[in-house]
Amino acid sequence: MRFLDVRTDYAFKKVFGSEESKDILISFLNAVVVFADGAEIRDLTIADPYQIPLIKGMKDTYVDVKALLSDGSRVIIEMQVLNVEGFEKRVLYNAAKSYSMQLHKAEAFAGLEPVIALTVTDFEMFEDIEQVITYFRLLEKETLIKYSDDIELIFIELPKFTKKEDELDSITDKWIYFIKNAGSLEYVPESLNETPIDRAFQIANTAGLSEEELEMQHKRRDFIWLQKGSLEKARKDGLKQGMAQGIAQGIAQGIADGIAQGVAQGIAEGKAEGKVEGKVEGKVEVARNLKKENTDIRLIAKVTGLSEEDIRNITV
Repeated sequence: MRFLDVRTDYAFKKVFGSEESKDILISFLNAVVVFADGAEIRDLTIADPYQIPLIKGMKDTYVDVKALLSDGSRVIIEMQVLNVEGFEKRVLYNAAKSYSMQLHKAEAFAGLEPVIALTVTDFEMFEDIEQVITYFRLLEKETLIKYSDDIELIFIELPKFTKKEDELDSITDKWIYFIKNAGSLEYVPESLNETPIDRAFQIANTAGLSEEELEMQHKRRDFIWLQKGSLEKARKDGLKQGMAQGIAQGIAQGIADGIAQGVAQGIAEGKAEGKVEGKVEGKVEVARNLKKENTDIRLIAKVTGLSEEDIRNITV
């Protein structure tokens, strides 16, 4: 068997956003979303179910899964492979837009229902955080008092998930493993052969796709990986250029610092030597004048600090 690479956006929507995906999406969300009262999602409605992506220009396409929970909460789920500029702002913008668009003219703000933006990324967003899943809400900065649960951002970073099949010990692990690895599997692993994950594999099975649908999925996958390769190449080229510029600047700065330090040290040493030589010359001059007055050598030595031998060698 061959399965779709669920990390591509359209394959992700086919698995989690199809007409027959309700129980799959409920299981996945219950494995990831944590409610304060420990409640679980019992029912939901999938908005804009998956359709065969007959799209000519794929560059500007945007695909997500939207669901309305039975308690009125809205969920936006997105699979993102490319770490493009401004992506984190787009996530926040889409969540805020979904929240604000609930309110129609003359309606009360109390009628606004919570929005959960769940984003799965095939790249690391938060390099300083080790956990695979991160949760963001509105909190007071110092006391961490909760302002509101109405907008919540959840991120699943696939590169941080490194568990192997025999290490999966929760339904959360199994769903993340499925999303990350389904495209490279040739059979359904025994540990994942349970409902509704097994049904997710059935939907992702390429044997169940029409020829037209399979072609569009492959084109989308190839487009995404080409884009990802281009971004990675640009990053590496930028890194090389930055390193070269850094080395050149470092050498230039090192030379400048060395010259400046050498000049400063030379001036300091010159001043010190000048002071010493000046003091010696002054003592010699005093000794010479005293010798002219036929002053006793021992007295001259005591006054100037010079040795009696040095004083005898001074010419008058």
